[in-house]
Amino acid sequence: MRPDGHTKVAGILGWPVEHSLSPTMHNAAFSELGLNWCYLPFPVPPERLGEAVRGLAAVGSAGLNVTIPHKRSVIALASSASEAVAAIGAANTLVPDGAGGFWADNTDAEGFLRALDDAARLDLEGARVLVIGAGGAARAVAYAVRSRGAVTVGANRTAERAAEIADEVVPFERPALDQAAASASLIVNATSLGMGSDRVPPELPLEGIGPGQVAYDLVYRRGGTPWLHACAARGAEVVDGLAMLLHQGAASFVRWTGVEPPVDRMGAALDAAHAS
Repeated sequence: MRPDGHTKVAGILGWPVEHSLSPTMHNAAFSELGLNWCYLPFPVPPERLGEAVRGLAAVGSAGLNVTIPHKRSVIALASSASEAVAAIGAANTLVPDGAGGFWADNTDAEGFLRALDDAARLDLEGARVLVIGAGGAARAVAYAVRSRGAVTVGANRTAERAAEIADEVVPFERPALDQAAASASLIVNATSLGMGSDRVPPELPLEGIGPGQVAYDLVYRRGGTPWLHACAARGAEVVDGLAMLLHQGAASFVRWTGVEPPVDRMGAALDAAHAS
């Protein structure tokens, strides 16, 4: 569908953002449903974020996603924020507030849980979850699993940051991580480790992982990351970060349009783009 004077514009704010797969999956959904919408990447340096958000509100943007490095700073630019944003301290979705601005929401936690449920159906009540990392994604993961009664065990190079999101903190050292992983039902890599390598990152736990456990890597790569392959070889169930990307995007789609998206079509578009 060609854009015209009635086309509603959504998009994603980030720096950089050219690599984002969000336009691919959202535009596939708009096309599938016959919606006169389009989704664009908006590369915005941090010092111009306020101008960008106000400008997009002024021209009537119908919805925005927010990615690195803007997830925390965008909150101050919103007219209000959801409970999830307040708890996580980061926003990834902006929705028009009807008064010329945006309210902030976070669909990362929801997307994380939907992807987990699709892959593993893990009962988190009372379970121990090892969260590696302490950035915005890790905060969303901790919020998500706590909402289901899990005990969070955090590890980060800066222990103080891990303590902000975890019930317990373990040293960011391989022996300690292996030991923590051995007693965890779910192990989550919420760092960028493994993004650009064909080897299992030596920092990530492995020896403590096996059957009956779930390994979840927020890094998404074609075919899965080396760490996920290694965990699967040891008998663990695995969840790829591409599934979280899909489901957080689907949740944002509903916030903007009020319509359930064609998740299968979005997923197929992501797979095709990721494979190219």
